[in-house]
Amino acid sequence: MAKKSVAALDPHAKTVLVRVDFNVPQDDSGAITDDRRIRMALPTIRSIIDRGGKAVLMSHLGRPAGKGFEQAYSLAPVATRLGDLLGIPVALASDTGGADAHAKAAALPAGGVLVLENVRFNKGEKKGDDASYVDGLARLADAYVNDAFGTCHRTEASMHAVPVAMKKLGKPAVVGFLVEKEIQYLSDAIARPKRPFVAILGGKKVSDKIAVITNLLSICDRVLIGGAMAYTFVLAQGGKTGTSLVEPDKVELAKELLAKGGDKLVLPVDTHCADAFSATANKLVVKAGQIPDGFEGLDVGPETARIYADIIRAAGTVVWNGPMGVFELPPFDAGTKAVADAVAEATAKGAVTIIGGGDSAAAVEQLGYADRVSHVSTGGGASLEMLEGKAFDTVAVLDDA
Repeated sequence: MAKKSVAALDPHAKTVLVRVDFNVPQDDSGAITDDRRIRMALPTIRSIIDRGGKAVLMSHLGRPAGKGFEQAYSLAPVATRLGDLLGIPVALASDTGGADAHAKAAALPAGGVLVLENVRFNKGEKKGDDASYVDGLARLADAYVNDAFGTCHRTEASMHAVPVAMKKLGKPAVVGFLVEKEIQYLSDAIARPKRPFVAILGGKKVSDKIAVITNLLSICDRVLIGGAMAYTFVLAQGGKTGTSLVEPDKVELAKELLAKGGDKLVLPVDTHCADAFSATANKLVVKAGQIPDGFEGLDVGPETARIYADIIRAAGTVVWNGPMGVFELPPFDAGTKAVADAVAEATAKGAVTIIGGGDSAAAVEQLGYADRVSHVSTGGGASLEMLEGKAFDTVAVLDDA
């Protein structure tokens, strides 16, 4: 369903409330270590302020307890970084939709930007049932924009109750450029893929991706499995997994997926394992299902990397969610590197390639491939739910085009 875009909004002399996803990683000192999510929101913010509007931004950061201000989760560093990126001063409110937010929003000049303090400092944010909190935000602005794809699968107050309340007040509620782009890429990949359509799924647990695997097996030509989740499949086939991370209670499920997937479901043929989680540990490359006692699988082996790369290079559409191994710890980044390189090659040949957020997005950023693929999603959980075929209530509530 097509939704009205921020491009169709007339923000001139109006205050626009934008839900962004500024949940960025920080080091122990509070310094932002990756500002990609902030940079991805810039087109929407600039569209508003460049046309004479006032942008009031709200986001969560981390997982505060909802009991008021916590310094470790303050959006102050985010406001500072955003100001640097925009090249203008960015104000920070000490609350979310309260007295300070209203005062500072009223004082904003045309083209000004205000960041509200962390929405999750409010106990009503997660449940979405605090009427005064919702009303305070709904009355803060003249229009609402959802540009927080990473949170689109959560019906929290700032994502759902607030646009509902604003629409009841006769105010427009539209989609931002980032969410528009994310949904377009992922929905097109599912509905109208260029073939062959190849999905690559990694990560720790089969249980996290049951619905995704099931849905993708019905629409993909090949589904390549990597990461620790592969070892549960190995267990289901009667293989040895050593001390690898497995889910014994999901073995029957893995058997069902293997039976359903047939030749579509492609598993590793070899494994790079070690006797400790260390770059200096004793290492072995063994055939899949032959990990010795005391050894843990930490990456796909070189033969698997070659097979997967050949399949990926021939693809018309690639969706990748989850690394092949412990990419943060060389040499166990080799499998993920090989896949990333193949995805980049496929892109150069005209394939549509989508990195589905989370650890896979972090991997392509860290390995230097982010600008060599079609799209890197900002939402791990949200992109997974789209790949499951789910619709988002947070998007459905927005104005239809």
